[in-house]
Amino acid sequence: MKNLNHKQFRNSAAVLAGSALTVLFVASCAVGPDFHRPAAAAVKQFTAAPLPATTLPADSKDEEAQEFVAGGDIPAEWWSLFRSPALDSLIAQALKSNPDLQSARAALRVAKENVYAQQAAWFPTIGGNLSASRNLNSTVLSPTLFSYAPYFSLYQAELSANWTLDIWGGNRRAVEALKATQEAQHFQVEATYLTLTSALAAAAVQEASLRAQIEATNTIITDEADSLTVLQRQLSQGDVAGSDVAAQQTALAQARQALPPLQKQLAQERDLITVLAGRFPDDQVPQVFNLDTLDLPHELPVSVPAKLVDQRPDVRAAEANYHSAEAEIGVAIANELPDITLSAGDGTVATGLSGLFGPGSAFWSVGGGLSQTLFDGGALLHKTRAARAAFDQASAQYRSTVLTAFQNVADTLEAIEADAHSLEAADAAEDAAKRSLDSQKLRLKLGDANVLAVLNAEQAYEQATITLVQARANRLADTVTLFEALGGGWWNRTRASHPPSRTAASP
Repeated sequence: MKNLNHKQFRNSAAVLAGSALTVLFVASCAVGPDFHRPAAAAVKQFTAAPLPATTLPADSKDEEAQEFVAGGDIPAEWWSLFRSPALDSLIAQALKSNPDLQSARAALRVAKENVYAQQAAWFPTIGGNLSASRNLNSTVLSPTLFSYAPYFSLYQAELSANWTLDIWGGNRRAVEALKATQEAQHFQVEATYLTLTSALAAAAVQEASLRAQIEATNTIITDEADSLTVLQRQLSQGDVAGSDVAAQQTALAQARQALPPLQKQLAQERDLITVLAGRFPDDQVPQVFNLDTLDLPHELPVSVPAKLVDQRPDVRAAEANYHSAEAEIGVAIANELPDITLSAGDGTVATGLSGLFGPGSAFWSVGGGLSQTLFDGGALLHKTRAARAAFDQASAQYRSTVLTAFQNVADTLEAIEADAHSLEAADAAEDAAKRSLDSQKLRLKLGDANVLAVLNAEQAYEQATITLVQARANRLADTVTLFEALGGGWWNRTRASHPPSRTAASP
């Protein structure tokens, strides 16, 4: 009897499984729109005016022109082009210890596991159950056992399976959406990586700039103090008035006043660099940055505009979100359609453990069900409409991200070109101001100069010196920004870091 029952069970299960496979074959296409990557922007150049071959060369301070290499590729470790061992070691440390990058990587692992969890819905859910109980039977109503015994034990072992068929492809779309979310998180990791390395490089340049400005300010303070000494000596000799000395004292005080804000900015910049490296502010990084130890990259790769959407992590993440939103439309549509569920169970039951697998103890069941929501107040309909609206939102956000990406590159290219002009002008202004100041100081020592003229020359030279330092730093900083705006070369790292396939999910 037991063998016959199990034979019938297997035959019935085979019929249902064959029917399920037939349904799946017929319903091989998932409902909802299929994803197609947005077409590349039809843009031939980043800026309104054609990009020159080189920036304007700045001859002084050994500065050279930067060359725009059209179609050039960006190395994965682009910061190494600044030829600073200190910067290289700092970024290597930060990539190991920065908590934001660690968080983004953990979020990617979460996204991967969510994909695997959703893929499990393609398979039956199989469960096992083993139970034992002691029972009292009511002999007044109806006896449970043939023996009419009021007390009995019951042991049951059962294996059950349930399978909801994905006939409309709703689960396929759900997996597709989660894979797109995983891809978006992958590019969020790349964006965090790029933001971190760019922030460190920019902070290193800013630290170098502040150190140079502090050095220049200290030099100015020393010069102002020397001028004050000369005037005080001349005052004792009756060659200048007391008002001239007072004016020089004011100039010296103003020069000293400019120093504390620079020192404050430097301390805060050091704190920023230390925290980006994954340390607390009291555990400062050992690396120190100066303008003379940061080389200006002379060849600047400028990607083909059509490739920018593939290179920018934020654009790729926006595209993946756009893909996910489109797949969610299919999920919402499938939820409006009927569900078919197959179920099966096989087990044994007995009043004693020794008879659990004996004759007559077996039972089984095989069944199927069809369910369809008939009325829900329009909930499913409005969820589908919401999914379509979310898709429109993701589409608009993608276009906005692309436009911003092109603006970033255009702004940076224009800034780099302007930086060369600014540096040339600042260099010339600093030389002129230095010659003027030296002339006025010489005349002052000889007693043939107006003190006011000397003060004006000192102020002009002070401003020209600070401007020159800032111009040099701006050139380095905007070069960092260009590498960031073009995507940072993440695609040139190891294969293991490449994004997952963007093909639609399939069972």
